[in-house]
Amino acid sequence: MSMSGFLPICKQDMTERGWDQCDFVFVTGDAYVDHSSFGTAIIARVLEAHGYKVGIISQPDWRDDASITVLGEPKYGFLVNAGNMDSMVNHYTVNKKKRSTDAYTQGGVTGKRPDYATVVYGNLIRRTYKKTPIIIGGIEASLRRLAHYDYWSNKLKRSILLDSGADIISYGMGENSVVEIADCLAAGIDVKDITFVRGTVYKTSDPSCIDMNEAIVLPGFEELLSDKLNYAKSFNVQHINTDAITAKTLVEPYPNKIYIVQNPPSHPLTMQQMDDIYALPYMNTYHPSYKALGGVPAISEIKFSLTSNRGCFGGCSFCALTFHQGRRVQVRSHDSIIKEAEAMTHDPEFKGNIHDVGGPTANFRHAACEKQLTKGVCSHRQCLFPQPCPNLKVDHSDYLALLRRLRKIPKVKKVFVRSGIRFDYLCQDKSDEFFKELCQYHISGQLRVAPEHVADEVLELMGKPKNDVYETFLRRYARVNKISGKEQYAVPYLMSSHPGSTLKSAIRLAEYIRDLGYMPQQVQDFYPTPSTMSTVMYYTGVNPETMKPVYVPSDPKEKAMQRALIQYKSPENYELVKKALLLEHREDLIGYDKNCLIPPRPFKPKDNKSKDNKSKDNKNKDNKPKGSKIKPKNTKSNSKNIRPKKK
Repeated sequence: MSMSGFLPICKQDMTERGWDQCDFVFVTGDAYVDHSSFGTAIIARVLEAHGYKVGIISQPDWRDDASITVLGEPKYGFLVNAGNMDSMVNHYTVNKKKRSTDAYTQGGVTGKRPDYATVVYGNLIRRTYKKTPIIIGGIEASLRRLAHYDYWSNKLKRSILLDSGADIISYGMGENSVVEIADCLAAGIDVKDITFVRGTVYKTSDPSCIDMNEAIVLPGFEELLSDKLNYAKSFNVQHINTDAITAKTLVEPYPNKIYIVQNPPSHPLTMQQMDDIYALPYMNTYHPSYKALGGVPAISEIKFSLTSNRGCFGGCSFCALTFHQGRRVQVRSHDSIIKEAEAMTHDPEFKGNIHDVGGPTANFRHAACEKQLTKGVCSHRQCLFPQPCPNLKVDHSDYLALLRRLRKIPKVKKVFVRSGIRFDYLCQDKSDEFFKELCQYHISGQLRVAPEHVADEVLELMGKPKNDVYETFLRRYARVNKISGKEQYAVPYLMSSHPGSTLKSAIRLAEYIRDLGYMPQQVQDFYPTPSTMSTVMYYTGVNPETMKPVYVPSDPKEKAMQRALIQYKSPENYELVKKALLLEHREDLIGYDKNCLIPPRPFKPKDNKSKDNKSKDNKNKDNKPKGSKIKPKNTKSNSKNIRPKKK
């Protein structure tokens, strides 16, 4: 029977529960937050619900071996994750500079977890507990489960299973696999013999335990090191073996007759399983020991948000969701979500606003098509790209019904949708019913969407729809808002330096932004994180699906220029933008004409002008070329200048 309260973090907590020993000790790189948006909390509560005693060691001092012994040796094993993020993404910007804050640590301070945290924690445990089973999981282990390109060291790394000293990986969303592993260990099965659990990766030196008739043998690690193209081919095989129904066992050979074996993924959770998981007795906040330090910043964004789904059939090349959660959408029932929302309204901190209702993609509430339920997802085509599949089921009625029920809950003033809306899917809906209510009730002046780019050759490599689809969406968005009498705007996420993006296409994006009349604030330099199709393009220089060469903007100077072009109005970007335009012989975009991006000379920051400079500027007004703009447009983005011009 589940007990209320936080799980033990020290021996005193264990004593108060009457425990002499934990069954499992969970070591995590995040501060301890007992909320269903944190993987540590979900896995720990699921194991607790199955009768296991679980303790938490949060952010142990990896320089002190004793930090791993505070709860003693567990009866069955250690569970390890780096936290809700890959530790390297958590620590470093795309420019490999140290981040100044950590939202998943008490007080937002940095330095509480090591680089490559899963590997470091695994070895920390192994130094003290030589034979205790170690099960690793979470996003870091999941996306590094086989050989992978590591951006921060700029080299191909082995499976994390080998470097961490762990015995087994629970990859993906591990609720089912971790319980099966726990039951095996409790039944007395040696961890080395747990080779049959779906959603796991294990290592072996005995290939006889592998059914080679059902397995696919990938290129060996030495082959991957010898030729990057071998890695591209290997990754494509991995990419098409991510569905629970169609996936095969994958075997990756290593020197000294070691084999890393990836079993097929766990089956997607049923609605009832999802409901059961989100109904577990989470405390829905951070551990009280962090209160004096200001708490854990990450809770502010998710405490009053609702998870309605998992998985995504969008298939963006730069996204790791296919590898981690899969393309099959899994959902909670309306009743489950409503019950959680009603409980929120009794929290003293609740102000009447539900911050989000969604998941990886908010408006996906069912499988892409009926075929997926019995045949699995298609291995060689996407549901939405390059054009929507004829079998695609386009229906927002279930999500709309859920939002309507949430709006009616007493004490709820506003229900926001802040998860990504897949605009190309929305455009396939012939009815405006959902779109109208989304604009009327669930956004506050701005709708965030992710076109990412405007150059079709770049969008194709991103796995995104052509730019004219986004244009169609904008026109429809404007029409829907006009009907409802609202003045609202689309705020696009844009990405620079993605594989395939040249300076020429970056300039085309800058011209597009110029024509829209605003400078976007949401800009992301492409970040090569482990196990995405785009990252493989970045490393190998080819598209793994076609093996055709891809241009890769990897030079830091070019990457800086591409990013600067998206925000060409910023004074600090002037020299980079000018250099890019000159390199591409686009001097026509330097001048005072309305079509120009920058003037011939640098911008002058307004707040640095002295009174004398101001008077000189006024005297020189008449000397400007006829019809020129005296000064650049305001570089600050605001709600009045981000509405796309009507076509």
